[in-house]
Amino acid sequence: MTQPTMSVTPYWELTFDADGDVDGQERDRLLTEVTRRGVRDLIVFAHGWNNDRSGATRLYGHFFAPVPHLAPQARIGYVGVVWPSMRFCDEPIPDFPKSVVATEAETAPGDALDKDTRHALLETFPGRATVVDQIARMLEQRPSNGVEEFGRLVRLLVEVVPGGPQPLFAADTLAEGVPQSEPVLFTGDSEALCCDFAQALTALRPGAGAEGFTLPNPWDGAKELLRQATYYAMKRRAGTVGERGLGPVVGRLAAAAPEVRVHLVGHSFGGRLVSFALGGRPEGVRTVKSVTLLQGAFSHYAFAARLPFDAHAGGVLQGRQNLIDGPLVCCYSHFDSALGTLYPLASRMAGDAEGLVEGLDLGSALGAKWGAMGHDGVQAVPGTRAYTLSEALAATLPASGCVNIDAAEVVRRGDPPCGAHSDIVHPELARVVLAAGRIR
Repeated sequence: MTQPTMSVTPYWELTFDADGDVDGQERDRLLTEVTRRGVRDLIVFAHGWNNDRSGATRLYGHFFAPVPHLAPQARIGYVGVVWPSMRFCDEPIPDFPKSVVATEAETAPGDALDKDTRHALLETFPGRATVVDQIARMLEQRPSNGVEEFGRLVRLLVEVVPGGPQPLFAADTLAEGVPQSEPVLFTGDSEALCCDFAQALTALRPGAGAEGFTLPNPWDGAKELLRQATYYAMKRRAGTVGERGLGPVVGRLAAAAPEVRVHLVGHSFGGRLVSFALGGRPEGVRTVKSVTLLQGAFSHYAFAARLPFDAHAGGVLQGRQNLIDGPLVCCYSHFDSALGTLYPLASRMAGDAEGLVEGLDLGSALGAKWGAMGHDGVQAVPGTRAYTLSEALAATLPASGCVNIDAAEVVRRGDPPCGAHSDIVHPELARVVLAAGRIR
């Protein structure tokens, strides 16, 4: 496979399928060349919801570009992880040309599916063409009394084949060692869920609240139900690819090049991927020197030993920060409305309506219970240090443990419904990666 054009060198890619199997030729090329190229520090970046190799590669090229100028003496290598995720094509990404991230999405009527998003769904969920066509038709026609059928089709689209590994990696928390149940997204009343999303989307628009409260049309939230269901499937895949795919590759890299210091970086669900990779590397491997999460799209309690609202439950990744020979750094921003408002709505467990109060106060009870790492950082882990971005860049970061960095100084641009979720291409965040890994 021809190597993509990249802003930095040496650069390798690692491609994984949905069950975590890696492209063997790409892996072997990395293992063979990393020592020969004189690499001392290897930055491994996992994307979030990009639906093809070219989109992921563009992200890596933009993010990595300032690194050689920030650490000119360092012997750095770069790896881009490519895994089967997707992004809805109506979501603009700051700093990316509109022609790259939105083509026909701008001309699709209302909440109908544009051609590019429909194609992304077909690529991400192979074998479900009939279901995708039915979903697209219902979004366009909005039939009366059809929302429950729409919800059934959405759940059918994202279900996994029984017996595969992906269901094992869906949960963010454990109760008495048992993974949490599926969220209300897959068990609740579809019409009520669509109304919740419609209200949330209305609240996120500029000038919201000026016209007073009106009963929502559930079809106004139907596309968001589809979006969040596909994101849940990506979340499930991210854990699978991390623990079954990237983790073992890190182990083989440690055996082939034990002097190479590995630094894992993940955006959105890519943050979940690199976090799960910590549990997939062989016991005793200490070559991971830092983990940096950029707008991590998973529970802010994932690393907690105990949940504040349930003493018998804890995070599915509890204690894994101790497997890093360095810090776990979490960058977050309250301008990320995808994680601040929509993620908690989609993450509620069945029967949990806490936080859905009049006025849609999603920043209190609901956000606290089902909030995301990228909205307010690591929670309920004793000893976690907290910085603003300016403070972090002026300080020497801790050598171990969890570190929260409020990155809202730069992570602040983006339109509804996702807000600043993808606003991560900033030299300041590249400097955080270097500081976390003590790369000089």
